[in-house]
Amino acid sequence: MLSVLLLTAVLLALRLVGDLVLSALNRAEVQRHAHPPPAAVAAIMDAPTYAKSVAYTLERSRFGVLTSVFDTLVLALFVFGGVLPVMFDLVVSWGAADAVWTRALFILLAGLLVSIPSLPFEWWEQFRLEAKFGFNQSTPRLWLTDKLKGLVLVFLLGFPLLWALLSLVAWAGTLWWVWGFALVFAFQLAMLVLYPKLILPLFNKLTPLPEGDLRARLLTLGDRTGFRAKTIEVMDGSKRSAHSNAFFTGFGRFRRIVLFDTLINQLTPEELEAVLAHEIGHYRCGHIPKMIAVSAVTLFAGFGVIAWLAREPWFNQSFGFPPGELAPAFLLFGLLSGVVSFWLSPLMNLLSRKHEYEADAFARHAVGGAGPMVAALRKLAQKNLSNLTPHPWYSAFFYSHPTLVERERALLRS
Repeated sequence: MLSVLLLTAVLLALRLVGDLVLSALNRAEVQRHAHPPPAAVAAIMDAPTYAKSVAYTLERSRFGVLTSVFDTLVLALFVFGGVLPVMFDLVVSWGAADAVWTRALFILLAGLLVSIPSLPFEWWEQFRLEAKFGFNQSTPRLWLTDKLKGLVLVFLLGFPLLWALLSLVAWAGTLWWVWGFALVFAFQLAMLVLYPKLILPLFNKLTPLPEGDLRARLLTLGDRTGFRAKTIEVMDGSKRSAHSNAFFTGFGRFRRIVLFDTLINQLTPEELEAVLAHEIGHYRCGHIPKMIAVSAVTLFAGFGVIAWLAREPWFNQSFGFPPGELAPAFLLFGLLSGVVSFWLSPLMNLLSRKHEYEADAFARHAVGGAGPMVAALRKLAQKNLSNLTPHPWYSAFFYSHPTLVERERALLRS
């Protein structure tokens, strides 16, 4: 049992050291290119904007080091400090000895407890760091309301799902985890459809893009590229942040593209057309089902690991939980899986960047050249103060998109 705790501590430490080393490498790389910037970067940003982007990147990195160390210490306290087993015994005592609902409630309450210490850091990031560089548009009241809404949703959606998962053991026996995978995967697919319709509107206002030349232009692009859409929606992202974005959600006839209002204000119609073509490219290149398949494989493997750990008495007992209890295994897997998945993130990012290159190429073909997409990417980099000179290792671990210089090079390649 001591060896399990020692291995867990080593993995936690390695995860933290990896994070800190990568952050240090990235800061050094950014500072190395700060004066003067590389020629490719100087063509994208003017000197004052680039200086501001360097300052923003460095400040976020230093803040990230602080939060990484703090979060690791908090996680270690909960995992090794005996708090969670005491909490488990307390919550389970609220119901019958074999009550499933108390186990589901324990997972939710424990997850909530672990997340509370990081709230001051989230507040500081929003109202100090982001505000310092002109990005914050939120208010303390809106921030608090978002947190409360998120908490309510976690319990409304998470409790029934966890109750159903834990109940599968009595119904399906040793194969409960296969049925559990099917249940959670079906839930994830349902959320792809329901999230933009039922959950996103709780936080943001979605309105159809108004009638006019821009709407006609974008809908014509959709028809031309085989992506027929009844409407394109605009989200009021500006009420929280000046950052801009666009995203694709859903699948099949439920698919929809959402543009931030900040994006519409920052780009010309030609550039918006290129951005929309990029999002359509993800659909036309089959990236959505591919990523769903990857998610399914990962989820299936995760359930297999949880089932194996739950039936091994040494796992629960090492952390102070009764053997044979599934709820602690679920919780510990959720808290500690990051110490392994962190080292696999370059593989997932590699696939994601491949998809981004393919969507860029689709957009270039759809709008008749690389110019509009390059112009859009440059404006977005300027407005978002993007880091244009990340260290390659840092980029591999943390960037799901290629850097702007890499994307431009690929777009302009004949």
